[in-house]
Amino acid sequence: MRRSRRIAAALALSLAGTCAGLGLGLVPRAAAVTPPVAFTADALPTWQPNGVVWALAEAGGKVFVGGTFSAVRPPAGGAGSEQPAVNFAALDAATGAPASCALSFTVGSGTATVRALTLSPDKQTLYAGGYFGAVNGTPVSSLAAIDVATCTVKTGFRPAFAATVRALAATRDTVYAGGDFLTVAGQRRERFAAVDAADGSLRPFTAHADEPGRAVEVTPDGTGVVLGGDFFTVNGTATHALAVVHATTGALTKSYPGFIETNSVVKDIATDATGFYTANEGTGGGVFDGRIALDLAGFGQRWRDTCLGATQAVLPYQTVLYSASHAHDCSSVGEFPDGQRHHLLAQPTTGTGKLGWAPDTNDGIGEGIGPRVMAVGSKGGVQYLWVGGEFTTVNGAAQQSLTRFASTGDTGAPGVPVASAVSFKPGEAQVRWRTSLDLDDSTLTYRIHRNGSATPIATVTADSLFFRRPQASWTDTTVTPGQTYTYRMTASDAAGNTSALSGTASVTVPTSVDAYPNQVRADGAQQYWRYDESALPFAADSSDGGNQSGVHLNAPALRQTPGAVSGASTAIGFNGTDTQVYGDKRQSVGSTYTIETWFKTNTTRGGKLFGFGNNQARGSNQYDKHLYMTNDGRLVFGVYTGATRTVATSAAYNDDQWHHAVATQGPGGMTLYVDGVQKGTLGVTTHENFSGYWHAGGDSLGGWPDRPTSEYWAGRLDETAVYPTVLSAAQVQNHYALATAPADSVVRVTASEDTYANAGAPDGNYGTSSSLAVRGTSFYASYLRFNLPAAPAGTVLKSAVLSVKTSTMNGAGTADTVSVVPVTGSWTEGGTTYNNRPALGSPPLGGFAGIPDGSAVHTAGLDTPTVAAALGGGYALALSSAGTDALWLWSSEAQANEGTPQLTLTFGAP
Repeated sequence: MRRSRRIAAALALSLAGTCAGLGLGLVPRAAAVTPPVAFTADALPTWQPNGVVWALAEAGGKVFVGGTFSAVRPPAGGAGSEQPAVNFAALDAATGAPASCALSFTVGSGTATVRALTLSPDKQTLYAGGYFGAVNGTPVSSLAAIDVATCTVKTGFRPAFAATVRALAATRDTVYAGGDFLTVAGQRRERFAAVDAADGSLRPFTAHADEPGRAVEVTPDGTGVVLGGDFFTVNGTATHALAVVHATTGALTKSYPGFIETNSVVKDIATDATGFYTANEGTGGGVFDGRIALDLAGFGQRWRDTCLGATQAVLPYQTVLYSASHAHDCSSVGEFPDGQRHHLLAQPTTGTGKLGWAPDTNDGIGEGIGPRVMAVGSKGGVQYLWVGGEFTTVNGAAQQSLTRFASTGDTGAPGVPVASAVSFKPGEAQVRWRTSLDLDDSTLTYRIHRNGSATPIATVTADSLFFRRPQASWTDTTVTPGQTYTYRMTASDAAGNTSALSGTASVTVPTSVDAYPNQVRADGAQQYWRYDESALPFAADSSDGGNQSGVHLNAPALRQTPGAVSGASTAIGFNGTDTQVYGDKRQSVGSTYTIETWFKTNTTRGGKLFGFGNNQARGSNQYDKHLYMTNDGRLVFGVYTGATRTVATSAAYNDDQWHHAVATQGPGGMTLYVDGVQKGTLGVTTHENFSGYWHAGGDSLGGWPDRPTSEYWAGRLDETAVYPTVLSAAQVQNHYALATAPADSVVRVTASEDTYANAGAPDGNYGTSSSLAVRGTSFYASYLRFNLPAAPAGTVLKSAVLSVKTSTMNGAGTADTVSVVPVTGSWTEGGTTYNNRPALGSPPLGGFAGIPDGSAVHTAGLDTPTVAAALGGGYALALSSAGTDALWLWSSEAQANEGTPQLTLTFGAP
């Protein structure tokens, strides 16, 4: 079956250290990839055919390639020129370049093709099957034997197959074949046959199938043969797509009636010491497209992976099953929903859970399947996983039909983390980030850097997969109320590949508890989207210990003001067409829950504010537990119990004002509140039970009462939370009241002018310099001017903090105490020199008790009453010291200043 796309996610966190001493990039070299994965996801340069690759085999450091093509050419940027290669090529396993074996598979009429390659157990003979009549001019009939050492056709091996051979398996004395043929050597052999490995004479093995054979594999003990294909009977007995027969007679020994869906087939079979694995493809609805593991003892099912997306090939290696498909929907096994195609996957041979290995191709040419075959080659102690098919890109780069991955040499760095920071109470700041993606490492190490320091303050290890990238977090408990802190981080894999630094996440620690978010957390929210992020696509979860972050889709408008609650929190804006936020981590919803959000709109097209659905970036086909607005502005809370059950308001709320909506369901039924007031109830205690994702701003609404014109929300949302409990009426009313409670607000003011004076150049002016300097002897002093705002109505100044950033020059820090003092004399940035420097006042407003070397942001609290007296006008400060150790800072003119020099002013209730 061929469909499309999806995502999902899971995470484990461990705090590896605080105030860690490792610098950037100093990551211990470890295993190249996260075990048990054996190969990197970094594609190696490989010569590429100009058609489709159907078959691979390896012997003696060579990889033999069969397919439908006429030439091979170098990889992009590689040396050499195109060479003829008629449906066959031999390449060096280690270099990917042509090796010394050239064979041409041709046919008198029609299109010749090589569909199957296998080696004798001693790897001295290569058997090739397909549709062809000659190899290098030697007549053959769709099955040939090649001497590996000399690369010549074994003329004594002369079987006669009347149609295409699609699958091969070889023992010491027998070659088994499957395909489209009905006769071999003029005798009836329908779709499966066996011939002598030496001369190709027909064996008595008889396993007639009514539809084509596509896969053949011999049991490790040599007594049985596992068959796969399109068939519904073998030797007249019902067994669809899969069967086990006797290796000598072909008699059916294990049948599988009803085991595989009738519209699905087996495309490939592989074996290891523990069992067999099948690759399955279906067409139409209700198909089976995934993989099955069968135990050797009794050939019973060990596990079944029901992902959708036409599996073409399976390859067990060590304890991992690698598969080639275009998997687009693994929701049935608790992984990503229908969406993006993923062409190469790995999972344990013992189960269905995907591992952290996901290089990718595109669908490519032909049928648009992507990869079709895999094999492992070895040379020089390095293992190489080769992949062939009809793709035209690998990991986004041009490469046709053939690629390979090595067991060593991981060079791909993880993606850059997307971070944010938040603080709800004095003395604590939480840094949160969406875990990064690395295609062959699921366990990554994150190093957190505070205030620009090159030395990380903390190291966190977290797990993520390409479809499961939940939030990770770390709490800084060494922060000071009223001060602003910045955080950046890197992600490193086990091989030491390290991402670039993330963008800067900034937070000001409040001087008192932020009442509204603190109560939401205290009341047990397990998902809490505040929408305060300044960068796409990460919507942080602010719940206590939560990791249910969201992903912005189609760039909703960030940091919309004013928000719904007092303080510095912002809202998010949706366009009513295609923007939304969806959950990054698959989850289930219990029998009791509460959903809460603030909304503001003037739309007349309605839309879904918030709800639960089984997909992410695509519209869900299961959806309920949602709040939506009708065209006339009424609010509806609905669940699905086999029928739609709703509670609706009689009043409209599309008045372009902020409103508070809370919907609960539990043993007492359904209740809807708006602005702290109960608006309706319904005695329904159940909902549709499925795993999925929360959506804000839009998702499917088909079939619901008073369905609005738009399924997407045109308006703003804020403070969206989900609880695993039913909030009481008193809790709902308290949340509504707290939204207008006084809260700290923060204003950051950068210097409007800054310069310094230098006794060594008494007439020199440094107003345009990117640096500031402070030293007692010989004299440097720096001067800063800030245009201070007036206190917001009903508030007073609660704290004032000065931030500066040391420069990158050697010895920029100082061991001396640096004082922050008021400037009493007049000065200008462009006119100040040492000779006309302004007078300074006393006492000091604050200071720095020494600043270490290394470029970083440093803060000092200032005397609040003194600064408060200057609010509403210009205010000048100076930095001075009495020692001989100079301090060098970035001025406001420097590109690396991180907004410094800066004053952070916190206002709050008196």
